[in-house]
Amino acid sequence: MGKAVNMPELPEVETVMQGLIPFLLNRQIVELDIRSPKLRIPIPHQKLKKLLGNPILSLKRRAKYILIDFKNGQTLVVHLGMTGSFTVMPPKRHHEIELDRHDHLLLTTDKNVKIIFRDPRRFGMVDVIKSDERSIYKPLQSLGVEPLDTGFTMLVLKEKLSTRTIAIKPAIMDQSVVVGVGNIYASEALFLSGINPMTPANQINDKKLSLLVENIKFILSAAIKSGGSTLRDYRRVGGETGYFQFHFAVYDKAGEACPNCTCNLTKTGGIQKIVQAGRSTFYCGMKQK
Repeated sequence: MGKAVNMPELPEVETVMQGLIPFLLNRQIVELDIRSPKLRIPIPHQKLKKLLGNPILSLKRRAKYILIDFKNGQTLVVHLGMTGSFTVMPPKRHHEIELDRHDHLLLTTDKNVKIIFRDPRRFGMVDVIKSDERSIYKPLQSLGVEPLDTGFTMLVLKEKLSTRTIAIKPAIMDQSVVVGVGNIYASEALFLSGINPMTPANQINDKKLSLLVENIKFILSAAIKSGGSTLRDYRRVGGETGYFQFHFAVYDKAGEACPNCTCNLTKTGGIQKIVQAGRSTFYCGMKQK
């Protein structure tokens, strides 16, 4: 039996967004082909048509959403869902294009670059909104602080967690607390901070909360630099997989020794695996108190 599919997390989305910039920034979409509109919400053909011929002013990421701003005041909003990906095909690679039923959207730029959005499981999203209405767009309304922004501090996290008695791991995965700290990186950041993932969120002291903020920033930045994690269906825009999985300390390593382990594995059982809020958590019971 294969491993479960992991949803692309913040580093994967950031990597995809950065990969699109050289091909889309200051360019125009001149053709679009909606091959299959069936995603989380149907791809809105009439809204997409409004983007044609308009220069792209910027590409940004908000949580796990990619926001592409056009000169005419429209924003293309994309969420990768569980298996969404972009493939970029410059003119010299057009002969390699073999579209199939999982390819939902095909865009062509004024430089004749083909950009394909694929999503086998169809949990992704493609939408168009008015740029000045972003603050009232429902999917973006309740999002918390960006973890890599200077506004994400120990005091901010402490306030967000002050009334939360749930375990710290699902708490930091709550998008209204801090965005983009998904399952893999939550386990890794808690390990680096020496925090047991089952600890009630409002019972962690300031010192460990400071470490947690620092390590969330570190682990996400390192993952972005490494191109994200290799997930079964995740690909960067050039088709390459990420390779941050080679740096995992505890994730998906149940029964193994954690880094710099001095434990007796026959007694401790090594890295432990539990399920929290329906997601697998990996931790070291000796180092994470």
